[in-house]
Amino acid sequence: MSERLMELLLDSFWKILLPGLTATIPLTVIAFSFAMVIAVAAALVQFAKIKVLRQLCRFYIWVFRGTPLLVQLFVVFYGLPRLGIVIEPFPAAVIVFSLNEGAYCAEIIRAALESVPPGQLEAGYCVGMSYLQTMRRIILPQAMRTAFPSLSNSLIAMVKDTSLAANITVTEMFMVTQRIVARTYEPLALYIEVGLIYLLFSTVLTKLQNMGEKKLNIYEEQEA
Repeated sequence: MSERLMELLLDSFWKILLPGLTATIPLTVIAFSFAMVIAVAAALVQFAKIKVLRQLCRFYIWVFRGTPLLVQLFVVFYGLPRLGIVIEPFPAAVIVFSLNEGAYCAEIIRAALESVPPGQLEAGYCVGMSYLQTMRRIILPQAMRTAFPSLSNSLIAMVKDTSLAANITVTEMFMVTQRIVARTYEPLALYIEVGLIYLLFSTVLTKLQNMGEKKLNIYEEQEA
């Protein structure tokens, strides 16, 4: 590796990492938080088998799981202005990532809810709890422990998917890398570098996931 290339990589590292900390990570955290709210609501509606609302949730999940994330970004950012609805790049990315991830997480949580033995719901009724109290205190905590590994994997995947936000002019890591490549003509080294930074973020989240799973396992052993 030439001295010039080494200097370029060292100089570009901080230029790429900074938008990772100020755009990529905030986008992931905000969008995933909204996605979890959407997912829990959609999963509970399906679990409760409220016919009309359940059909609406199934339609929402069908649409967002069945269409590419990139197309969804383009529809919201480039398509909606034709209807007079103009959304800034970062909020547009948050909206799309939240809705997209919410659809996937809703299915994860729904499956986790259905894995809880039906007797748990009946036990809640027997001690005088309402349906909502039983769901909040008994069913949902058990389901979320079951869903935790899959939800963590979805979060890690979202970190990588945020690179698509560059297509709607969100200044995150990948867009900054593209600009440096256009100026320096060193695509191989720079794209590998940004890939390693994404790998770093994913590795940290994987370690946190492993720590969370160990704590949940300890908690379940103590309950048993």
